[in-house]
Amino acid sequence: MGTEPPAEHDAGDAVRRRARPRSRLRRIARTAAVAVLALAGVLVVLEGPRVLGDAAERSDLAAFYERPEGAEDGAPGTIVRSEALQGTPAGARAWRVMYRSTDLAGQPLVVTGVVVTPLGAAPAGGRTVLAWGHPTTGTAATCAPSRGFDPFIGIEGMRMMLDRGYTVVATDYAGMGTDGPDSYLVGATAAHTVLDAVRAARSLDGAQAGSRVVLWGHSQGGQAVLMAAEEQPDYAPELQVLAVAAAAPAADLTALVRSHLDDVSGVTIGSYAFPAYASVYGPTEPAARLDTVLTPAAVEALPRMNRLCLLAHLGELHRIGEPLVGDFFRVDPTTTEPWATLLRENSAGSRAVAAPVFIAQGAEDELVLPADTEAFVHAARQRGDDVHLRVLDHATHATIAYLALPALDRWLDEQQV
Repeated sequence: MGTEPPAEHDAGDAVRRRARPRSRLRRIARTAAVAVLALAGVLVVLEGPRVLGDAAERSDLAAFYERPEGAEDGAPGTIVRSEALQGTPAGARAWRVMYRSTDLAGQPLVVTGVVVTPLGAAPAGGRTVLAWGHPTTGTAATCAPSRGFDPFIGIEGMRMMLDRGYTVVATDYAGMGTDGPDSYLVGATAAHTVLDAVRAARSLDGAQAGSRVVLWGHSQGGQAVLMAAEEQPDYAPELQVLAVAAAAPAADLTALVRSHLDDVSGVTIGSYAFPAYASVYGPTEPAARLDTVLTPAAVEALPRMNRLCLLAHLGELHRIGEPLVGDFFRVDPTTTEPWATLLRENSAGSRAVAAPVFIAQGAEDELVLPADTEAFVHAARQRGDDVHLRVLDHATHATIAYLALPALDRWLDEQQV
């Protein structure tokens, strides 16, 4: 309030920082945790009814995530169950939803998430839907954002999006919230869960959701929404993607993994990603086994790490992961098959995107490096994509999505969405 907006500049002025201290993920998560706690404090003061409603909903929370018999039987985007939430953002109504989707091979999935929409009459044709892709919270079912005490607090820019008149939908991704296959950084599966969340919102009475869609995601969620934009014409042609926005997206997985082969961030990301890839691709690709890419010590540590959520259990994650730095990868997965191909296939950028794209990058980001994002943007522009890149001075991986909101708000105005 009353302060100047964060400095921002084009890609040509970006600061390329390559220093990679082993504690970067700890700093990122601590910064994010502090931000979440600060926001929670604001909510207690300003949105007491929301907090009281959140507390009231905890008593039977687990029952919602138990999949009923026949839950997978139905078209992608149809709702298995829903429940109205009591702890809603001001001026809005909201629901927790369980809905159907598909994995990269077209097999049925059941996914959970939340939908929130402003009160009042919707415009003709329904509200534009903002589909949010959240950054990494973990891979265990209990790490799902919709299962949190406040299932909305992690939707970065939610208030701005509601004020713009959007219905907001936020998927948990497959394998989180309710039982399902691991999908961490499995691009097509993540894309389907994002697009089917929009379909679910459209079929939910009271959500007022139309067919016009804006995609917005951070980090892991940036990969999800970029892939959703690529998949939408074939997978969900009835939807109209008007704009795509991503903050520090995990767009080029080869670059991301290569940048963190020798630090604790690589251990943490790898502990989530490679078990997912082995489980998804292993049945058809015999060499996609964990023992071909990770050391025995790493494989032994995976079950303990995969039970932990990123923010809630960061200290324990690092206690397990730090001794594995330098002894986690058996080979370089960015140059060793089949892992090199799997990283490439699950990266964004294989197809042109028709909608305009906004990319926000923090100059101080030590996880998704500025140079890697600039290279992705350059390649996208070479394909003919309309990409607007904003690099914000002093923004880190944890803060970039929030600090980019003023620029994103202006850009959405320019796109007339």
